[in-house]
Amino acid sequence: MSVNALFRGKWGHKSQETPEKHPAAVVQPSHEDEDDEDDSNVGFNRDPIRRNSRFYRSMRKKRLVSSEQSEYSPKTGLDPSPTNRAGLLSPNTPLPPKSPFLPGARRSLSNGARSQTICHSLSIVKNIAFLYQEYRDTSKQQEIEQRRQRENLCPRVTPETVLAGSGVTSPPVLQLQLRNSSRSLSLWQNLEAVQASGLLRQLPQKEIIMQEATFELITSEASYYKSLEILETHFLRDPVLINTLSQSDVHFLFSNIEEVMKASERFLMDLEHRIEKSILIPDVCGIVYHHAVEHFSVFIKYVINQVYQEKNYRRILEGNQAFREAMAALENHPRVRGLSFTSFLILPFQRITRLKLLVQNILKKADENSEREANAIKAHGALEQIVKECNEGVRKMSRTEELISIEKTLEFKSKSVPIISHSRWLLKKGEVQLMAGPKSTRTMRSRKLCQPVYLFLFNNLLLVTKRSSSGEKFQVLDSCTRAMLRTEDLEDQGQLLANVFNLKLLENQEERQVSYMLKTCSMSDKLRWMCALTPKRRTRFMSTSAHQPDSPQVQCIQSYSSQEPDELSIEMADVLNLLERTDDGWMMGERLHDGESGWFPSRVVEEIQSKEVRAQNLREAIRILQAHEGGGGPPTGTRSGVRVGRRTPRASNFSNP
Repeated sequence: MSVNALFRGKWGHKSQETPEKHPAAVVQPSHEDEDDEDDSNVGFNRDPIRRNSRFYRSMRKKRLVSSEQSEYSPKTGLDPSPTNRAGLLSPNTPLPPKSPFLPGARRSLSNGARSQTICHSLSIVKNIAFLYQEYRDTSKQQEIEQRRQRENLCPRVTPETVLAGSGVTSPPVLQLQLRNSSRSLSLWQNLEAVQASGLLRQLPQKEIIMQEATFELITSEASYYKSLEILETHFLRDPVLINTLSQSDVHFLFSNIEEVMKASERFLMDLEHRIEKSILIPDVCGIVYHHAVEHFSVFIKYVINQVYQEKNYRRILEGNQAFREAMAALENHPRVRGLSFTSFLILPFQRITRLKLLVQNILKKADENSEREANAIKAHGALEQIVKECNEGVRKMSRTEELISIEKTLEFKSKSVPIISHSRWLLKKGEVQLMAGPKSTRTMRSRKLCQPVYLFLFNNLLLVTKRSSSGEKFQVLDSCTRAMLRTEDLEDQGQLLANVFNLKLLENQEERQVSYMLKTCSMSDKLRWMCALTPKRRTRFMSTSAHQPDSPQVQCIQSYSSQEPDELSIEMADVLNLLERTDDGWMMGERLHDGESGWFPSRVVEEIQSKEVRAQNLREAIRILQAHEGGGGPPTGTRSGVRVGRRTPRASNFSNP
């Protein structure tokens, strides 16, 4: 059941039957309701969650009121018979103050002395066709398709074209083409009530785009809550699964998910109260800001605990056969639509980062110096702070564990260097070949002139080590502070001298200058080591902070999780400014919406060919920065504590849902 069907009832479209005969005449039960019925047959606990919560108290109250008013009442004059709905869809006519989404919602429609009540018993959560995992993937795929079509529609421009004009926008026809598919998302402009009202002919295109951005924020929140409901009712409340776990294991797996759900309940209810006022959805960023400040701190605790969540899930899965069997049965249930348990566990961080992007999208479209812009700036700043704290919490715990693990493997021959420090983290590690002797192809034929060394590069320190015979320990040969490192690229001179560079330690642990000639396994590995060892080394292309309108950009078309510390986790539809590329399939990029940078395989991105689209992306990124800086000149400061254009020491795996 789509949201479109829900809005048919919400804004007064006729049903074929009267409410007395069919309480849910306006909208039919969705597939999720069928799943609920199936659950009762197989023993799943389907009791509503937290029956005394504000969310469900409101739902029960509205069901009761709806039931009492569904029949004709002499006192109220309500008549369930159909009536004329003239004037209802005027953009200036507010709708009666009853929730359009929660069970029992109704609308009283005037027609002289007569009115009617339209009742239905399904909430917005029940009428969202997508679980959040599906919603995100569909939405991001549509962003990619929209960019591709925009590029095809953009005229070819010459290098002399000045890119100071207005931004490129997608016409309504294009948007409809992009989303009118079997797996499409509901659009505000596709709602029958909106189309019947004539609003699309009255409103400027800019306002229609704003309505779409606001509508997506609301419907995606409902989709997110729908998935959270499944996580709790299908997994957390399943007696068979829970009986296989200890209390500590339950905490490791689910953490404070109930607090996260309560925050979503409050947020969704306030969004509903706001949009019930008119078909023309009012600004919602003030609500986002309030909840970000007052309630969304629960996300931080949950996300930080995710550091141990996956590790403990694997441990329990491997060592607990009863849990493994119960989980397999739950994951195979049609209600979860083939999605894994872990895809539900990572929902909160995916949502908080996506919510920031949705608010950012509203901010890009808001008129400058308007109230809507001011609210969007506040909401975006509050959400960005939460995302930053989530990332920092995850990184801090991961880095500390990693340093402890590394220190246990190190053996110092002479001067010991303390490794564990709150201000230190690993940037890159790996094996390279140390080459010695004359730099000629003839003398390189001897294998003795190459020996493997293992490098540990931290944000402020380099360790040159050699593996022990057992392979479990590393003997430290040399060390140097990162600020005293220099690299020099060397020309390839045949196969033996391919992918070679010089590494200079201006002052090593013995306070003298030394030089190492290092050989890597590939060209991309050489470039990645050189970029990591010397962070101030110039990249091939300019950073976003340079404001170059023709800097190359790419868009992610396949999500990628970082495998090494110098890599960047990217999500579908992420747009990145390209900093470096290699001929063997690797790129370094800087994500436009948060300034994070790192390496990723070129196969997961698509280059943005249109010069105008690239220029618009850059203008929008600058607009966000300037908005947070009070609308001043070109941004030269920081972005929520993150230096614009910096190279992030380690990209978190929780980057952009």
